[in-house]
Amino acid sequence: MLETPHPTPSAPELDCFALARQMSGLHFIGGRYMPAIGGKNFAVVNPATGEQVASAAEGDAADVDAAVRDAARAQKEWAKMPARKRGALVHQCAAVIREHQEELARLIALETGKALRTESRVEAGTVADILEFFGGLGSELKGESVPFAPNVLSVTVREPLGVVGAIIPWNVPMLLMALKVAPALVAGNTVVVKSAEEAPLAVLRICELMNRVLPAGAFNMVSGMGPECGAPLVEHPLVRKVTFTGSVETGKIVAKAASQKLIPVTLELGGKSPMIVFQDCDFAKTVAGALTSMRFTRQGQSCTAASRIYVERPIFDAFVAEMKKAVDLMVMGDPLDEKTDIGTIISEGQFEKVQGFIDEGKKTAGATAHECSAMPKDSALKKGLFIRPVIFTGLDGSSRLVREEIFGPVTVIQPFDDAEAVLAEANDSEYGLAASLWTNNLKVGLDLAHRLEAGLVQINQNLVVQANLSYGGVKSSGLGKEASLEAMLEHFTHKKTIMVNMA
Repeated sequence: MLETPHPTPSAPELDCFALARQMSGLHFIGGRYMPAIGGKNFAVVNPATGEQVASAAEGDAADVDAAVRDAARAQKEWAKMPARKRGALVHQCAAVIREHQEELARLIALETGKALRTESRVEAGTVADILEFFGGLGSELKGESVPFAPNVLSVTVREPLGVVGAIIPWNVPMLLMALKVAPALVAGNTVVVKSAEEAPLAVLRICELMNRVLPAGAFNMVSGMGPECGAPLVEHPLVRKVTFTGSVETGKIVAKAASQKLIPVTLELGGKSPMIVFQDCDFAKTVAGALTSMRFTRQGQSCTAASRIYVERPIFDAFVAEMKKAVDLMVMGDPLDEKTDIGTIISEGQFEKVQGFIDEGKKTAGATAHECSAMPKDSALKKGLFIRPVIFTGLDGSSRLVREEIFGPVTVIQPFDDAEAVLAEANDSEYGLAASLWTNNLKVGLDLAHRLEAGLVQINQNLVVQANLSYGGVKSSGLGKEASLEAMLEHFTHKKTIMVNMA
């Protein structure tokens, strides 16, 4: 264990390269920074340049055990604290995060390649908003009075589960960490987070910042690989709840491991979100909405990205042309440059996967690949993981580009003639996370919204996850909800019934 609990600066550090170096090779356990017990680290790479900017502690079962046991010790006292006081402390954490918002934005841009202006600042601000929201819900951990018999007092109470293990992805790691940590803490649990291998730094910094407010051990962070670090967290006997965001394949492994202990699990496993555009829509608003829906500024690396767009035939050609024109105006470049709209793909592995889908689409008979924007010209970025956004037309519903989650800046636009037929196409997917409808006929919109197989349906907008709006999918998109009071009550507490015979 290091002699000092905070080797990084207490004030905001806007030099993200310096901050990344200072945070290298560390977990955060029991209120202090700690190196990996086995002494191993792995590289953190800037995807815009290909250069190593830091290292991260490569944790294993021993590190996980240390973090979980610290969390278990802290949980007993944390649970005794009045719920409103726990909420007040989480709310205080939000104030600290706001002070460091620009620092966190620059750090996440460095390690993920997400553009600072269009993506990273937004995510950093959302973290504080989520902490504020859940911080105000301490008084909502209410039980019920149950009418059983005149001489029996029967009530229910909400109690915390214990230690929560949270595993987060790399695309919006700060936001998704906050959605798991904040409700868990307010409900009286303590938390151990396993960060994504590709993006461990900003979430580690948030953990340290929140530990300036929280009691030691309430919130802990470990980094490492899935099998060596994530699996031991799920399997640890003192972990009483697992919340996971990631791929369907890994989610099934997590669920199976959790089932062996008979503990609850929340899973958010991605999507293939349809966007349905009717000819009576507000055309300009809908084209702009398509850019937001596809998350092009995040290189399409979003589980709610509108990677299947269905456009009513009379406006199909005009819609494709206007959408391409709009994406062409977006600037791809250095994520830390204020002029940049679009950053990079996260890693070489993801880059190759996305490029493989694009190459397959280009080889498909009858398909047209409308490549948009332009590659950056800065020679310093020649090794960066940049991919031009691609709009495909001419693909049918059997294409892998229509059926599988690409997680890149690739969308397929198809024409439709009939509302019932397009509803059937939209629902013909193993996923069911999100969908959007664009029409000025609210009767049609609401009718289809009720029949779309998705956990979140928006009409004439496609916002990202918002605090206070229940978020979670159906089918292979996962189990459970996030971002709401419902999520805190149903997924981070259990209900106990207490009966008093007064006869």
